[in-house]
Amino acid sequence: MNDEQILELVVKTLDSKKGDNIKVIKISDISTIANYFVLAAGTSSTQVRALADETEYKLKQAGIVPKRVEGERGSNWIVLDYIDVVVHIFYKETREFYNLEHLWQDGEEIDTRKFLE
Repeated sequence: MNDEQILELVVKTLDSKKGDNIKVIKISDISTIANYFVLAAGTSSTQVRALADETEYKLKQAGIVPKRVEGERGSNWIVLDYIDVVVHIFYKETREFYNLEHLWQDGEEIDTRKFLE
């Protein structure tokens, strides 16, 4: 799968599980960390875990496993690192506190609607 296909699967999965405020930021032009960050929020630590579990499950079905997973049960922030695509799933208040959108504001925000059509 290429980056676009991974992004589509991730965004659709997060949306299907009621992930809030899903954003995709292209960072490949400003960083070597990854090509894209996907950001989403959950309303509780339980939903954060469910969003991460479902995303990991769907990508595993497509033959893609994360290089690394950070965050644990009850965590307010879980990171799924798929090398070129890094998925950040936050508890709403944690996302507001860290404000990665501001930190990576020089990246290009990608309209997620194109993945949901």
